[in-house]
Amino acid sequence: MIRFNSLSKVWPDGTQAVANVSLSIGRGQFCVILGPSGAGKSTLLRAVNGLMKPTQGSVSIDGVQLSAASERVLRQRVAMIHQHFNLTDRMSVAGNVLAGLLPVVSTARALLGWFRPEHRTKACKLLQNVGLSPTHLQRRAGELSGGQQQRVGIARAFMLDPEVVLADEPVASLAPKISRDILTLIRDAARERGTTVLCSLHQIDLAREFGDRIVGMRDGQVVFDGTPAEFTDARVRALYHGAQWDDQPTRLRASGNSTQEHDLPEPALA
Repeated sequence: MIRFNSLSKVWPDGTQAVANVSLSIGRGQFCVILGPSGAGKSTLLRAVNGLMKPTQGSVSIDGVQLSAASERVLRQRVAMIHQHFNLTDRMSVAGNVLAGLLPVVSTARALLGWFRPEHRTKACKLLQNVGLSPTHLQRRAGELSGGQQQRVGIARAFMLDPEVVLADEPVASLAPKISRDILTLIRDAARERGTTVLCSLHQIDLAREFGDRIVGMRDGQVVFDGTPAEFTDARVRALYHGAQWDDQPTRLRASGNSTQEHDLPEPALA
């Protein structure tokens, strides 16, 4: 479904954000990317919708490589859920959800509110699915709580029934109970449609609970790739204290020494 082929990104100041990453994400998979701040998680996600242009390598969706020629079409198949919601605060909740149609509706029509009745009906249904009542439709998005705003963001993301949803730290600013509610909504909506989800997180417990697969990144490289069951506490400690690939695809070893898994120190997960 999603293929990263030897993807690298070096910023103008020389910082390498992603280093030679090759991954294949299957259709319908909920794949969580974990790693410390600066590991390259967000950069990797943004390569999928063209917001980040790689220095080398490529990204393809269903065999179609993302390029200047294909970007417009592929963006109609890819939606994003943002850490800080990315809503227009002064716009109504309904207007923010309908903004999910911008890849296929002209900006002029959107500004004038010229949406088809079936689009408005779908927006209402999606809001209902994420737990918001009709009373929220005309409220300004900026008046809502953080959890409610992220529900609006989820509804917007699914307006075009995307094949891929990118969720960039979608629960970073939310309380634990609300975080689980939000991730449950994303997972359930994705399963209903067969949507592939690529989700970056900091919370290890949530990654284990919601992910079908966990990819661990550090210093722009993939250092773990496996199931939640394989992502043991020892491998968590290795990820957050520096590790590299062993010859086994899901095994981590401490960088630069022969430290065994049970001897690795606890990670700082602030």
